[in-house]
Amino acid sequence: MIEIILIFPLIASLILFLAKSKKLNNYVLVIYAILYSLITISFYLNKTANFLLQNYFMTDQLNILFLLILAIIFTGVTFYNLGFTQTPDIDNNQHTHYSIGILLFIFSMTGAILSTNLGLSWVFIEATTLASAYLIYFNKTKHALEAAWKYVFICSIGISLAFVGIILLLISTESINSLFFSDLYTNAAKLNPFWLKLSFVFILIGIGTKMGLAPVHSWLPDAHSEAPSPISALLSAALLNSAFLIILRVFKLMELTHLDHYARILLISMGILSLFITAVFVFNINNYKRMLAYSSIENMGIIAIGIAVGGLGVYAAMLHLIGHSLIKASFFLTAGNILKRFETKKISEISGILKVDKMTGWLWILSFVGIAGLPPSPLFLSEFLLLKTMLEKNQIIPALIIMILLTVIIYGIGKSVIKMSFGDIEVPQREYGLQKINLAMYLPQIIFITGALVLGIYIPPYINQIINNAVLAMSSL
Repeated sequence: MIEIILIFPLIASLILFLAKSKKLNNYVLVIYAILYSLITISFYLNKTANFLLQNYFMTDQLNILFLLILAIIFTGVTFYNLGFTQTPDIDNNQHTHYSIGILLFIFSMTGAILSTNLGLSWVFIEATTLASAYLIYFNKTKHALEAAWKYVFICSIGISLAFVGIILLLISTESINSLFFSDLYTNAAKLNPFWLKLSFVFILIGIGTKMGLAPVHSWLPDAHSEAPSPISALLSAALLNSAFLIILRVFKLMELTHLDHYARILLISMGILSLFITAVFVFNINNYKRMLAYSSIENMGIIAIGIAVGGLGVYAAMLHLIGHSLIKASFFLTAGNILKRFETKKISEISGILKVDKMTGWLWILSFVGIAGLPPSPLFLSEFLLLKTMLEKNQIIPALIIMILLTVIIYGIGKSVIKMSFGDIEVPQREYGLQKINLAMYLPQIIFITGALVLGIYIPPYINQIINNAVLAMSSL
């Protein structure tokens, strides 16, 4: 069934291009989202499923977690789109190009997640850049064009560096001459340590660009702030995860060759730098979507630190991955509602969201509670487990630095969220509410944020099993 979720978007894209019908676009996206979710669940339930392309694409205990997250976020975004694109401003051609872009974007991320070969993973993660560039430029403003070009330029440099890393990895394999993960893991002891260490640096920096890790994060604030909100949700809650999985695969190879200490130092350094960059810039932002983008940089940093710390930190990283994806998708989709109501991205021009749109206001506040890691957010659990593990390993100074930076970031984002949510409407009434918000533009966030907050109180056994299976897949950590 892997063939279905990979081939469907390619065939569907051709049909949509020829038909150019809004109604058909919506039907196809909804059908694909539901089909994608059902097939992904079947992958989880049927762990021994055979596929025609199983030499190149396969589910395992690690990537099934990432695939499930992608399925959930994609389905939510698809239903949000039903309301989001219901506007005369978007004609049939634009809607068709937008829908095709989403199909190809999901196809690319799916390929990157399921690939059993590092070279193939590289091809698909590069394809995500091409597929999503138009989506970032969708509004066709000067700033959107600049953001799209910046995204393509910086990510292309990153992918080029990753390609150099892959070549260096091939050099380190010597007689093995294979980029299949199974071959690399089996023959890890035969790899040349010098070339492997150098390879990891290039791959981490290159793929880390797509993951949004500092200091190679600069595309992310512009792209997230200019892209339509559903696309921002996919970028933050799905694309960054796909890149992270590739880094995880290579990190496991470093551990198997007993070079993990070197890799951990690099990961924890980039993780802390990501938090520091966010803490510095979060106070000087007057664009709420840009603010959420910096929050994504912060959370990718936390996940990288969790993997670097090891032990219970790996569980914390996987839990954080789930929580961040659900909450950030809710946050960005709610930002889309705010933009529709207030017609501005400037924090300084928005207040009294609760008075203009109570549902959007509460979703905005609850999303902040979740992303800030306040109880009952699952991020509270993941950050607590991470810091606890660091203290147990006598990593006291890094733990203190992380706590201080997290406090600064929470204050910076919280100040803006509170200002926007409460108080009187400062800007003169500009026909707020004339642009009606469809129920479809509330429901995904309600489900996402409810699911996330419930997860912070009680982790169901099947979700705990999925997380533990992913941790076991990285058991060599």
